[in-house]
Amino acid sequence: MTKVTTKKPLPIPSLRNIQTFIEVANVCSINQAAEIMNITASAVSHQIASLEQFIGKKLFIRSGKGVQLTHIGEKYLKEVSGAVSIIGRATDQVINDIHHEHLRIHSAPSFGLLWLIHRLNKFRQEFPDLKISLTCSYENLQFSRDNLDIDIRHGLPEWPTLFVRTIKNEKVIPYSSVEYLEGKNIQQPADLLQYELIHSDSTLVNWNTWLSWHGVDNHHKNYYFSFDRSYMSIEAASKGMGIILESNLLADDYLRQRNLVPVFAADHSMPVAAHHFVLPHVNEQKEKVKVFLSWVERELSVSGFTM
Repeated sequence: MTKVTTKKPLPIPSLRNIQTFIEVANVCSINQAAEIMNITASAVSHQIASLEQFIGKKLFIRSGKGVQLTHIGEKYLKEVSGAVSIIGRATDQVINDIHHEHLRIHSAPSFGLLWLIHRLNKFRQEFPDLKISLTCSYENLQFSRDNLDIDIRHGLPEWPTLFVRTIKNEKVIPYSSVEYLEGKNIQQPADLLQYELIHSDSTLVNWNTWLSWHGVDNHHKNYYFSFDRSYMSIEAASKGMGIILESNLLADDYLRQRNLVPVFAADHSMPVAAHHFVLPHVNEQKEKVKVFLSWVERELSVSGFTM
């Protein structure tokens, strides 16, 4: 019977302890290393002691003038410095790899369908080497599990552990088609109650909130049309089915094409911070993420939005 032998795993110490060892060896001082690493001298000493205990050998000779490497410490420094450098370069390549990976984006459906997808061809022409993978849903996705670089979210910005960039200057405004408004006398917000208002379940600001904001009392109303996606409400209004209360950001392309127009000549808007680019802090360092966010900011500025 053949005996199966298993390869003994190599001893691998803590990378944090290795980094501390290299820093102390470079400056020959526990205190200076602590300042550079922004930790206490006690923490540095503890990490060095932990590494020496793991190895079973002394790496430094301590004296009143500081520390000096032992013969074993010098040999160990030469070996691990190269290994740490290789790890750093490999990590940097992965973080900044713009050519061999897709940029994976998840978006709230209405923003993805009404704003982003219409501009992606411009992005491709400017950055042909960076491929985009876009999914749209209201699912609660996870960055590591679902391999996401950026999540474009709709709602209140309640993600304290993540990097968040909110689109500014977004407002909700009543819109309708030119055809629907013909012959209708709508001069002030209260006049809207006489006409077909389209309700959208997904907006942060609904008709009741907006009407109260503009001082309209007794405004509760039954809605003939009610949709759970902004792109459905916007499309319905563009077909002359009624008046919507929607984001100027999401309605931007419809306004440019005159498929929708503001109901009021005066400013009866209500500010809202509803759309956010959300990502883990480590993703900020990815070159492909920087490129995309910079491009989005330029595209938003064309219509008066910022991030």
